[in-house]
Amino acid sequence: MKTFRSHKVVMTVLLAGVTALIGLRAAQLPGTYFEVTKHLEILTSVFKGVHEFYVEEPEPGTLMSVAIDAMLDELDPYTVYYPESRIEDLRFMNTGEYGGIGALVQPINGKTTIIEVYEGYPAQEAGLRPGDVVLSVGGQSLDGDTNTEEVGDLLKGESGSEIEIRIDRPYAGGVMDVMVERAKVRVPAVTYSGMLDDTTGYIYLSKFTRGSAGEVRKALMSLRDSAGMTQLVFDLRGNGGGLLNESVSIVNLFVPKGTEIVSTRGKSENWNKSYKALGRPTAEDMPLVVLIDGQSASASEIVSGTLQDLDRAVIIGTESFGKGLVQQTKDMAFNTRLKVTVAKYYTASGRCIQRLDYGGERDSQGKARAVSDTLLRTFETTGGRPVIEGRGIQPDIEVETPFMSTLLQRLLDEYEVFHYATQVAAGLDSTDVPDPVSYALTASDWAGFLSSLETAGFEYDTESMVVLEELQKVVGLEQYQGVAEESLAQLRQALQPNLERDLGLFEEEIRQTLEGEVVLRFHYAAGLVERSLTQDPTVGRALSVFGEELSGILGQAADTESAPSRE
Repeated sequence: MKTFRSHKVVMTVLLAGVTALIGLRAAQLPGTYFEVTKHLEILTSVFKGVHEFYVEEPEPGTLMSVAIDAMLDELDPYTVYYPESRIEDLRFMNTGEYGGIGALVQPINGKTTIIEVYEGYPAQEAGLRPGDVVLSVGGQSLDGDTNTEEVGDLLKGESGSEIEIRIDRPYAGGVMDVMVERAKVRVPAVTYSGMLDDTTGYIYLSKFTRGSAGEVRKALMSLRDSAGMTQLVFDLRGNGGGLLNESVSIVNLFVPKGTEIVSTRGKSENWNKSYKALGRPTAEDMPLVVLIDGQSASASEIVSGTLQDLDRAVIIGTESFGKGLVQQTKDMAFNTRLKVTVAKYYTASGRCIQRLDYGGERDSQGKARAVSDTLLRTFETTGGRPVIEGRGIQPDIEVETPFMSTLLQRLLDEYEVFHYATQVAAGLDSTDVPDPVSYALTASDWAGFLSSLETAGFEYDTESMVVLEELQKVVGLEQYQGVAEESLAQLRQALQPNLERDLGLFEEEIRQTLEGEVVLRFHYAAGLVERSLTQDPTVGRALSVFGEELSGILGQAADTESAPSRE
């Protein structure tokens, strides 16, 4: 009881002092600043009142964390508060570096499971594999209640320190103890680079962390000088962005020194800036195609949008995400940090590609609406081609994302593909290492997959059945059962999930996904990308555009039709 009272006294004195200070400043500050301090005083008094009068003893940190998160929810999803316990997460996002073993873990059916191992880092060197179940870390047992963040904290640590990890290896090996020496892990931004044919290079950039531009430049020079590359496919699909300066430096690899790349504008004059190419380009005249999709955002859109605005590259894929906001991290009290949106950015033509208006009217669920079509302006590239603001980056050539069946999505969601790939990989020894490109499941492997699903009692539903159930309800409400009953019964029978039938119907895409998972076990992320290139319709379209078509697109007159071509 004494501890409770002393805690309460200290809290009351602290809050009283803060309230007095805020009240003094509020009396001195006019306008907006008065409103800020006034509401800070209200928050402080409510916080104090809860601690003084609430029937139970609330946890101050939890209350404040909830209050901060709710406040920032009213802004945009990119303005985020980081307590001291999550500072390392912020550092990893900016640098791609952390001290640890170089593996991703995730709970699967209540078990902490390694889902990916990074090539060249301690986890791989110690022999850990995707599919290994982590039973304990440093003697601390893991159970179904241990969350991913807690496991990550146990695995991370100072470079050079050792940690004992007990694992259970399904299908081979059983339970074993593995000693792993932690190291400084840096997940590369360039996941893969190589040649698509004798003259066409390919670079896949997964994120914009510190040093990304240097990685791209190194890959460019290697492909050009050692592999004979004369034209490049630069892949930004799935790249959610990162550091603005890195995006500027990457554009600088392809445009002359002094070219304006992007500008920013914010409430503060400090954020009204123009960013220009400061160095000599590495590949100023090399024919260039950039690939984007709906997950290409922020820094990816600066690169693709500016290269489009300057008529420097042909953009292929699907419309990008539409994030035209810039964040900066600020130090807060007690070693916490705030990542806050400070400006909007504008590509070389002057357009802002921000899709959602977070400062405008929200929909009925409280979500931000897209900027109205009537408010959108059209800008022009250097050569006079029309480009529109407020809708992300629209590709010059649109190639739709390949279809994924509901069955495959369910197999992935339930980790059935992951588990079976682990089983297949366990049956391959060092002499059976699959080639990343040509590897294919055997007929017995494919038959075994069906057997494993039946043994596991795998069940699934489809969107078609969900819609049919809704239709059945509407038919009942409108009293059409008599005339529609037979037709609905036939439709239900045709659409009823049938595992054997549907595995045959969608065999190709499921096979490719399974084979990719097996390849990932042996050749890591780079091997998976290399394999996917042979099956990728967007890459295939990119290869076909070089030559007269690329020159024709970039040389279009100002009065050319603005709609992208579709494939």
